[in-house]
Formats: sequence, C-alpha cells, structure tokens
Amino acid sequence: MIERYSIKEIEDIFSNESKFSRFLEIEILLLEALEKIKEIPEGVAKRVRKNSKFSVKKINKIEQKTHHDVVSFVLNVSESIGNDAQYIHWGITSSDLLDTTLSWQIKDSLEILYKDIDVLLKILKKQALKYKDTPSIGRSHGVHAEPYSFGLKFALLYDEVNRAYNILKKIEPQVCRAKISGAVGTFAHFPPSVEKYICSKLKLTPAPISTQIVSRDGYAYLMNTLAVLASVYERFSVEIRHLHRTEVKEAEEPFRKGQKGSSAMPHKRNPIICERITGFSRLLRGYAITSMENISLWHERDISHSSTERIIIPDAFHLIIYATRKMITIVRDMDVYPENMKRNLELSGGIIYSQKLLLNLMKKGMKRPDAYDLVQKIAFDTVKNNSKFIEEVEKSEIIKKYLNLKELKEIFKPENYIKNINKIYKKVGIL
Repeated sequence: MIERYSIKEIEDIFSNESKFSRFLEIEILLLEALEKIKEIPEGVAKRVRKNSKFSVKKINKIEQKTHHDVVSFVLNVSESIGNDAQYIHWGITSSDLLDTTLSWQIKDSLEILYKDIDVLLKILKKQALKYKDTPSIGRSHGVHAEPYSFGLKFALLYDEVNRAYNILKKIEPQVCRAKISGAVGTFAHFPPSVEKYICSKLKLTPAPISTQIVSRDGYAYLMNTLAVLASVYERFSVEIRHLHRTEVKEAEEPFRKGQKGSSAMPHKRNPIICERITGFSRLLRGYAITSMENISLWHERDISHSSTERIIIPDAFHLIIYATRKMITIVRDMDVYPENMKRNLELSGGIIYSQKLLLNLMKKGMKRPDAYDLVQKIAFDTVKNNSKFIEEVEKSEIIKKYLNLKELKEIFKPENYIKNINKIYKKVGIL
C-alpha cells in the first residue's frame, strides 16, 4: 500500500518480518506435533525454538537465485540449527506455510477491523439519538419527497454496518482456514492430528479438505464482504456529498484548522474524505472480482492466484480500515445545520404534504383516482405559481366539502411524519 493510505498495524502484519516469523512458528509447531507421534526424535522442537533465526535480507538474497521464497526461508533458517535442519519442513509443502500464514494474518487483521467498527457503531448510535427528532426533507430520485428524521440517516448506516460486521464474524471460520496436509492435501507423510495440533495452537480452523492449497472461495467471501462494507460507506459518503452542496448545505464533512480546499479558490470547502471513500470502494469492488477469478485453478493447484493475493488482501485491509477510521471522523465531527434543513423543508411550498392530504380526502369518502388527480393539479399549480400549497388547497371548493381548516392545518405538520421513529430505532437496536 502507498504510504498515503498505509495503516501501521496492517503494514506490520503483512511485512516480510512478520510473514517469516509466522513461517518459523508453524515449522516449530510442526516439529512439536511430529514429536508427539514419534515421527522425529524428542527434543528437536525445543532446540529449534531456542536456536533458530532468520534474516529477511539473507532470504531475499537467496531468493534471487532460487526464485522461491519458502525454499529461501528454509535454507536460511537451516543455517542456524545445525543437524536439526534435516527435520525442518518435514512432509509439508510451501502452501502449508503460505496458506496457514495468510489465514493467520487475515485473522489478526480482522481483529483490528472489528475494533474500529465497534467504535463506528457506537458513534453512529450516538448521532442517531442526537438527531432523532430533527426534521429534514426525505428525497427520492434526488427530489423532495416527505418529511424525514435526520437521525434516521445515521440509524440506517448503523444497521448496514452492523450487518456487514455480523457477516464478517460469521464467515471468519470459513476464511481463516489452515492446511497442514502436504503436497496435494492427502496427509501422505503424517496423520491429520498434526494439522489439528498446529491449528489449535494458532486458533485457526483446519480446512475440512484441501488440495495443495485451501479452496479460494473463502477469500472470495471475505473480499466480497469487505467490498460490500466499503460500498455501504460509499452510500453514506455520497449522501454527505449531496448534503454538502452549496444549494443544500444541511451537513458537511469536517474541515480542520489550517486545511485548504483549493490551491486556487480560498473559499472552497470540498468533501474530499467522502470522495476518497468512493474511490476506495471502487478499488475494493475490483479486488472482489479478482478474488472470485482466483477460485478456478488447474487441478490441485496453480499459482495464478498467488501474485494477486499478495496485493489485494493486504491492500484491502489497508483500504477498509482507513475508510472505517475516516467514517468515524466524518460521523463524529461533521457539521450539521438544522436551520438549513428547516429552510429546505419549506422550499417546495408545502407540496411534500400531498400524500397526507390525499389520504385524508380518501378517509372522508373521496375516491382515490379523483383525490389523486385533484391533489396533483393543486401541487403542480403551487409550483407553477410559486405559491404555498396550503393556500392553493384552501382555494379549492371541492376540498372544502371534505376537510375544514383545522383538519387541513393538522396535515401540514412535519412532526407527524416522524412520530414512529422510536419504533424504528427499537427494530434497529438503537433504543
């Protein structure tokens, strides 16, 4: 990942130092398991744990000749453990190390993501409650629809993020699967108990079956879920980008002291974080497609998946955690303008109350087609005349036959449209 968007914790997890440290731990656990079944002499694992070491620099130098990172690792470690080197990498293949390590790295990365999502959910809940009773205009097709609660925007994101969070936790055992089963997954040189021992130590799920590799569908589930989560972030970011517009200005992403919006125009305050999240979402959806392409491999394995996974999986965690942390900043620190929401509620002259008028006319006995056509004509006249909807309604002799002035005024109250918000919040789990 480029430095601009790099996450230190993820950088550490996927560094070469971390990768080879994990390789070595798996090799040592393999020796412990082999000792337990008396496949190798007792004491080998203890000595190797004490004496073994590796050098990333030396491994990289060896790889220039071998063109194989695992072989280079084994050769380098072997230099430090003397005669015990004959037991290293006993009965396993490169992918036993690579896939088990990758699952371990993913597990550790998910734990970081989970903590950040927990923070985001708490902030979303707080903002949903804060703005629960703040009226705003609801929009469909970008056009004013009916009065809405600004708090519902946070409640909706809370529900979407929470759903993705629960899916990630549910699929984690299917994603973080280890395999220590040999060249084509047949346990030809030791029993499955060896794999079970190593997985128990690493808190990973043993793959029920594998070839030379674990099946790639698990990683595809992961990448698609991360892409969905990013798309959820994008949906909210696009919402803020719209609300941020000069003509709307109901909410804006945070703008820090000293920040500059444009190199040319000092007045500019642009929704750059939200736009960045949109870009990240596009990347993650592309990574999801690549992960699905990686499922179909030749026979028991080829390495067409390998080069892409070295890029897309670490980068996906950088992007999704970066985006999550930026979402925390946006939701927690955004500027909100209730007075502009009130202004925008009144922008259409009250035609947003048309459905309530329609329903009240129907309750009084007017046929729906007739009521609809009548209300529509009055609404369009309101727009054409740049007048107030209630004034045009009061002019209608037909409506006067069905509704009195007191009944009409009750229709034009925005608070009536958000009277069931508490019930929605309870369904979502915010109240």
